[in-house]
Amino acid sequence: MEFSSKLIEKAVNEMSQLPGIGKRTALRLVLHLLKQPKEQSAFLAEALNTMRNDIRFCESCHNISDTDLCEICANTSRNHQTICVVEDIRDVMAIENTGQYKGIYHVLGGKISPIEGVGPSQLHIGSLVDKVKSGKVVEIIFALSSTMEGDTTNFYIYKQIAEISIIISTIARGIAVGDELEYADEVTLGRSILHRVPFEKSFKSN
Repeated sequence: MEFSSKLIEKAVNEMSQLPGIGKRTALRLVLHLLKQPKEQSAFLAEALNTMRNDIRFCESCHNISDTDLCEICANTSRNHQTICVVEDIRDVMAIENTGQYKGIYHVLGGKISPIEGVGPSQLHIGSLVDKVKSGKVVEIIFALSSTMEGDTTNFYIYKQIAEISIIISTIARGIAVGDELEYADEVTLGRSILHRVPFEKSFKSN
């Protein structure tokens, strides 16, 4: 792709680093910004810079937050005895959009994947196990994507807490095997949360 301006080329190259954004789409976005008032570009740059510098992660559940404790963990009306275990922040957003879940979350920050070099120590599994051992948790809900890596991660955590007297469940398989949680529609995801099943039953039936 030929550019008449090195400044445009640099902006396009940076924009195309974003997931799902190719060079042509990046060029359209850059040219769109070029047509807008300078203030709009300044506001966008400021918002991105502020987000990158000031964003925090909840010290309890590892969700994104503006403060040390995210709004969900700080909400006293939520059921703090039920923890929904998810892979990443996008899954929290997907489940919250269903309006069906009133507990809190624990964001692992990924899933176990030997091929990609991701082991248990690189995820927020230890802090989850500590929460369960504290005696304040009644139920753990596994809500990881139904992929081999997701199932492996579920089973690893299950083995760490199986001897502790709590309910361990998983979302119902309204989510197709191999699907990522964030792409499920809200109705299907909401029903999967409401009709969750005992985790031990889920893997014994496979």
